[in-house]
Amino acid sequence: MADKRIYLASRSPRRRELLRQIGVGFEVLLLREDPRRAVDVDESPLPAEGPSDYVLRIARNKSAVAARQVIQRGLPPHPALAADTTVVLDDVIIGKPESAQHAAQILSALAGREHSVMTAVALGMRDRVESALSISSVEFRALSAGEIQRYIASGEPFGKAGAYAIQGRAAAFVTRITGSYSGIMGLPLAETAELLAKFDIEAI
Repeated sequence: MADKRIYLASRSPRRRELLRQIGVGFEVLLLREDPRRAVDVDESPLPAEGPSDYVLRIARNKSAVAARQVIQRGLPPHPALAADTTVVLDDVIIGKPESAQHAAQILSALAGREHSVMTAVALGMRDRVESALSISSVEFRALSAGEIQRYIASGEPFGKAGAYAIQGRAAAFVTRITGSYSGIMGLPLAETAELLAKFDIEAI
């Protein structure tokens, strides 16, 4: 392919920033995600499904759906990139907060403890889908009720797995990170670059 662009099947501005950071050209291809309407990918966990299997399945399904839409819409044939991030505490998936009260419960549970952040990334074209998994650890210091409430009032926890954004104000909560900082943000760049290389697309 002379044109090395890809499609990004994500609404996340952080993933767009990270792709630009490594010089990857892309166009956004949005999937339907509003549960009040038909969704392209059901993100409900399956019974007895582990967190790592869950994020890989969702990322691969999103990429596969996007790749099919490229064909159905008659778009230029570029690979479709998708990712899914989840926070895991005590082997339990911690999703996005549904309310301010829910966000407070999540942040209180994470405070003073270590948790995992799993991000799966998948790249698909036609019937081919390649995927990779990044697992990182994040440790929070103890948080007061006032700190949690002020953070929630900033609006930052909403729409984010684990109710926080490590690249934002929540950086003040973090005492230790092991693994991929970009993976914690939502797109592990080392794994993404390796997937792109499989489709003859060079990052950097």
